[in-house]
Amino acid sequence: MASEAAGLARRARRRVRVVHPAAAHTRSAEDWWWDRLAPSGSGYHLLQSDSMLLVLPGPGPARLRAQRRAARQARRLRSPGSRAVEAKPSSAPTPLQEPDPGWGDRVPLEILLQIFGLLVAADGPIPFLGRAARVCRRWNEAASQPALWHTLTLSPPLVGRPAKTGAKAEKKLLSSLEWLMPNRFSQLQRLTLIHWKSQVHLVLKLVSESCPRLTFLKLSDCHGVTLDALIMIAKACPQLHSLDIQHSMGSCCPQLQVLEPGSCSQVLRLLNLTWLPKPSGRAMTPGPGFPSLEELCLASSTCSFVSNEVLGRLLHGSPHLRLLDLRGCARITPAGLHDLPCQGQCFLGGRGAGGMQGSLPTQSSYPLVSPPELEQLYLGLYDMSDRLTLAKEGSPLLTQKWCHSLRELDLSGQGFSEKDLEQALAAFSGTLGCSQLALCSLNLRGTRVTPGTVSSVISSCPGLLYLNLESCRCLPRGLKQAYRCPEEVQWCLEQLLTSLPSPS
Repeated sequence: MASEAAGLARRARRRVRVVHPAAAHTRSAEDWWWDRLAPSGSGYHLLQSDSMLLVLPGPGPARLRAQRRAARQARRLRSPGSRAVEAKPSSAPTPLQEPDPGWGDRVPLEILLQIFGLLVAADGPIPFLGRAARVCRRWNEAASQPALWHTLTLSPPLVGRPAKTGAKAEKKLLSSLEWLMPNRFSQLQRLTLIHWKSQVHLVLKLVSESCPRLTFLKLSDCHGVTLDALIMIAKACPQLHSLDIQHSMGSCCPQLQVLEPGSCSQVLRLLNLTWLPKPSGRAMTPGPGFPSLEELCLASSTCSFVSNEVLGRLLHGSPHLRLLDLRGCARITPAGLHDLPCQGQCFLGGRGAGGMQGSLPTQSSYPLVSPPELEQLYLGLYDMSDRLTLAKEGSPLLTQKWCHSLRELDLSGQGFSEKDLEQALAAFSGTLGCSQLALCSLNLRGTRVTPGTVSSVISSCPGLLYLNLESCRCLPRGLKQAYRCPEEVQWCLEQLLTSLPSPS
């Protein structure tokens, strides 16, 4: 009988183990950490993902609570003195558990915006924000914030494919922009369009209708840029202060002065712009120009058709110009530059302790507060090595007008004769002692400047910080180099004075 009773007890224990398999395992370290970090009743719950453990406010998912409840029940069964009884099936229906939305839907919106902002700053809003908006409702809400769409670069796909395929890609992207512009781009500030061939006018029309805060617009390698589209942008975007149409092609570039957006433009850069001037049959009435323009850049690395007429029509109403970059514009002459309305006064002759020598201008010659004057003039020709064979004249017209205000002067590659350059740079020597003398950078690379002219300029301009004498064939061998600090410039002066013949 005893053996039979022992067998019944063993069978009862086996039945208990089958009904409660969790009782056969010990409590894991993971369960202990979960109870320590988010104890019951604390108002927080834990959520574990692939690479992180989050402590989130609010009640946890039903699945996690059920797991902790099962673990507590298993611990009670393992406690000493507990009776092993068979589990009776519950007659109550099991409540339906809602699907877990995931940890991404419970992250606060402010944190998501900061994370998205870092990603957008590194890689731009496209295509990341479009993909993030499909994850869940919370991510869609964060990706829809206009503050994340402040800088954008748009380039049609399939660049380099046949023109027909590229046009289809532009139309497909344009259909997406018709929805994105009014719904996402209200805070857009910087826009770059690259490789648009046929739909650029429609894109600019959408921008003018939906982006009033635009401050920067760049059109790189875009075809069909018209004056009407640019005027439309200028009128609709009062905060626009930077326009870059590098390598873009338009039909009426010589008449660009009508772009004037409310007479408040200060910087106009048209680098490597393809100018296609059209002969006009009748005299054209000049527009209002750019009264507030301070910087104009028409530099080009290829053959430029910018002429004195084009420059005059652009700058006929710009008395406040400070910087003029005409590198590569070989058709511009010193006479055309001298006729510009940019301020300039030149006082030849030194000034001693008793005051300015020579005749002084009367008080009615200029206003009490003189407007800003030209400080930087770049006329270098870097891709035309044969220009030295074509002697040019007229460089003194430039220095005599702006010698007292010029800080940087670039005459690289210009074919002025030795005598012409000597007279031009003598304007700086004539202003010795003038408090307005400010020349600190002089580029004479590839010119016919002579040793005597160079030494005179260095002696008269103590603030000269940069002097480029590369490829100057009239200078002694060993001195044809660039000098980039005052010490190097003074060393050049000493070498020139040593090499110059002594006066008889």
